Amino acid sequence: MLYVELPQAQADLAQLLGQVLSGEEVIISQAGTPIARIVPIVKPSPRIPGLDRDQVVIASDFDAPLPEDILNDFLYSV
Repeated sequence: MLYVELPQAQADLAQLLGQVLSGEEVIISQAGTPIARIVPIVKPSPRIPGLDRDQVVIASDFDAPLPEDILNDFLYSV
């Protein structure tokens, strides 16, 4: 992690971005107080359909009618 004061960051932005691209994290501070953090953007890995196939469980009565007392809560709620 690299700490840089704001005037130096303004003067050396291209160099700092080069360091960010190589994986470095840059903290920019003003009068010793951190005000910004520059980090590399991490591209999300592409989603592969079907990876969770064995982890998803659907109950056998998933689409069965709800019990009368639960239905009444939906129908007559205020």
